[in-house]
Amino acid sequence: MKDFLIRLRKYFITGLIFFLPLALTAYLFIALLGVTDGLTRRFVEPYFEQKFGFYFRGISTLISVFLIIIIGFIMTHFMPRKIHEFFEGLMLKVPFFKQVYPAIKEMALFLFSGDQLKSFKQVVLVEYPRKGVYSIGFLTNDATEALNHLARNELCNIFIGSTPNPLTGFVILVPKKEIIFTDMKIEEACKFIVSGGVVNP
Repeated sequence: MKDFLIRLRKYFITGLIFFLPLALTAYLFIALLGVTDGLTRRFVEPYFEQKFGFYFRGISTLISVFLIIIIGFIMTHFMPRKIHEFFEGLMLKVPFFKQVYPAIKEMALFLFSGDQLKSFKQVVLVEYPRKGVYSIGFLTNDATEALNHLARNELCNIFIGSTPNPLTGFVILVPKKEIIFTDMKIEEACKFIVSGGVVNP
């Protein structure tokens, strides 16, 4: 009986590990569709019913996606970076936006854009925060000649990502001879950090 319960528990945990990510992903996707539909539905539904005599759930979502594409096109081709940074700076002065906007922006960049990951050249291991303890880091660049001269060593810029968002963290300067270079993919290292070490590369 005891062995049966142990096996049952093992099967349940295995099923949960498989099912939970799928369920959460589906839930978040449906919730996102619901939010986008709700934001535009109050404007789109009366117009469609008056103009065409019908409306069905999903039209607002499609229109929202189209509007997002248009905004992205305008931001890419017609909105100078300085103007975008100016309006972003204004938003960051508002108390609520100042706390929420940066975190949501970083999350959106991590989920939907690979631009920040391109600045990572290689996944490395460094002894940090003390000898005998290793941290996964991302090689971003070689240190400047001025810093190398001051340290009397050949240094590299290493970015140490934080859990659960590997795009936030801090930079350390490590002697090149003390860096362990790996063949791990950057995406694999990000998954490892996001999962808190649960998902091995």
